[in-house]
Amino acid sequence: MTLTPKPIRTTVLQKLLTLGLAVVTGVIVILTNLQSNITIASDSNLLTKQSQYASDLITSLPSSPTSSLPSFPPPQAHPLPPTLAQWQDIKNSGDYFSHVSPTKVGYLVWSQFPVKVYIEPSNTLTGQQAEAWVNNVLEAVKEWNTYLPLVITEKPEIADITIVRKAPPLQLNPSSKIPRARSAQTTYNYISKNNLLSHSFIILLSPSQTGQYLTAAIRHELGHALGIWGHSPLQTDALYFSQVRNPSPISPRDVNTLKRVYEQPTSLGWKL
Repeated sequence: MTLTPKPIRTTVLQKLLTLGLAVVTGVIVILTNLQSNITIASDSNLLTKQSQYASDLITSLPSSPTSSLPSFPPPQAHPLPPTLAQWQDIKNSGDYFSHVSPTKVGYLVWSQFPVKVYIEPSNTLTGQQAEAWVNNVLEAVKEWNTYLPLVITEKPEIADITIVRKAPPLQLNPSSKIPRARSAQTTYNYISKNNLLSHSFIILLSPSQTGQYLTAAIRHELGHALGIWGHSPLQTDALYFSQVRNPSPISPRDVNTLKRVYEQPTSLGWKL
């Protein structure tokens, strides 16, 4: 069944174009694996998890022991968002749910919509460059808005996803000790919000990404931020683990995987 996209607020987008901001929600293009680092943080940031993408090698990072984790609500499944509940893949394309990793609190689903995206202003883009950046970003945002409602906010303090146009820190290859550039880095925090366990994302996207590869990177990263914490083994999916010459749009397999993620139990969105 084909769904009608929920429009993103036009007036806000027009203002973004005027200011030359960038909406980013996608990630990585050159990568081979997804690793994580879990550390206990402050009361307002209960837990931090980080995904890092390198050009060809990811170093395994230590995790905090389960016993040191704060107390979380018991995992329960949320009702499916209407857009996903109505989604039907008439071709039975399958999914790659087995490649998606749950976290210590379950799967990374959102339970309150629309998901709010804040774009940190860039001081390095002006004129046509800024407009091209925004157009590439908006293309990917509109694609995912078909399946989960998104809205752009100008208030960083209420954002669920914060996008920063900034080169991620270099990744050190332990075998050769040669620093490797990364296309993006995504981190998220578990936070207490209105007495509910919630989470927020920060996405760093390398300024070197342009054109269709920028759109593909945003599309990919937003897939992670919306709940697909893993990669597809097929090049025809937006969440494929590596860069390809002709990046794929969001595929039925991507949406099927997203739907399965949202059917899973999680502690996110429930009372602490």
